[in-house]
Formats: sequence, C-alpha cells, structure tokens
Amino acid sequence: MNVFYNMEGIGDTLIISLAPGFEGEKSFDKKGDAVRIFDEKTGETLGFNLFNASSYMNVDAKGQVDMDQDKLKEINEAIQKNGFEEELQADFSPKFVVGYVQEKEKHPNADKLSVCKVDVGSETLQIVCGAPNIDSGQKVVVAKVGAVMPSGMLIKDAELRGVASSGMICSAKELDLPDAPQEKGILVLDEDAKAGEPFSF
Repeated sequence: MNVFYNMEGIGDTLIISLAPGFEGEKSFDKKGDAVRIFDEKTGETLGFNLFNASSYMNVDAKGQVDMDQDKLKEINEAIQKNGFEEELQADFSPKFVVGYVQEKEKHPNADKLSVCKVDVGSETLQIVCGAPNIDSGQKVVVAKVGAVMPSGMLIKDAELRGVASSGMICSAKELDLPDAPQEKGILVLDEDAKAGEPFSF
C-alpha cells in the first residue's frame, strides 16, 4: 500500500494505491467522498481516492504519507463512512533493511548478473544483482518488495533473464545518499550491521 497526499499539488485528496503499475482496464465506483478504483475484468480493488481528506483525518504530508496502523484505521473508517464495506490491509514492516549475502552465483543467462541468496533476518531472499562489486559475506542494503525508492520506483517481484528476483540490493546513489560515488556498485555496510535491521537514510 502506497498513500500520497499533496494539498498544494492536487488539493485535499488522499490517494491510496494498492497496485501501482497496473496496466489493464480500470473502473470506478464513487460513494460520497470516496472513489474505489478496480480492475474491470477481475473486480480486484486497485486503490481508493478520498476527497476532503482533512475532514476525516489529520494528514501532514507533501508526497508519500508515512503509514502506520493508526492511519490505516482512519482510512478504513473514512472509506466505510462513505458506504464501502471493504477493509484495507497493509504490511508496515520496514522495507529497507540490512541484508547478509550468503551466496553469490553467476547468472546462467547473463554474464554481468549474479544470483544472490540474501538473509534479511525474517527470511532469505533470492535477488538478481548487476553490481560489479557484489560478493558473498557482505552486509548490504536491501529494498524489499513493496519499497518505494527515492526515485519513485516501486520494488516488485521480478524475473531477470529467466531467474526470479525478490527485492533489490542498493547502491548509495539509488538510495540518494549524500556524497554517493558515481561509479557503479552496491553500498557495502560495516561488519557490525545486523541482518534484518531497518536501514534508515
């Protein structure tokens, strides 16, 4: 779930996106101040727009809204107040975490790609990485599926040259860190960083 609000840019409207990047036919159902956006073929909810948002909750954001369970509760109450019975669910676990590269193997179909097994604390992810300096034994920054990069790109499950990849191992430049080196390569963290810890930047 990605939630956006910008009073100056788009007015008093909260945009709730559940399926960014959806490219099929969309339909809309408006009740009061709420509009449900859904997939015309499957009926699956893709998101909501909530007009006059400040009359339902206190939103102080210019762009992406920092979400938590309390804000989700307010959104669900606002949607239901306008006649929708749906209850939105969301995972608020950290999306940028420290990862430990357990294994690195050459990609079977691409010379410049590596297939890595990365421990992120709660699970081990398979991530395809194109950085020249990636190696086993490193502590790295992982953007998990659902993370929104500073560039606005959403991290999704993907398949790169026939190999599944869940997440992204990040460079300092991709994280928009100050003084990030221009040359290609992932950000390697200190040894004392713990796999699964949130990475803040």
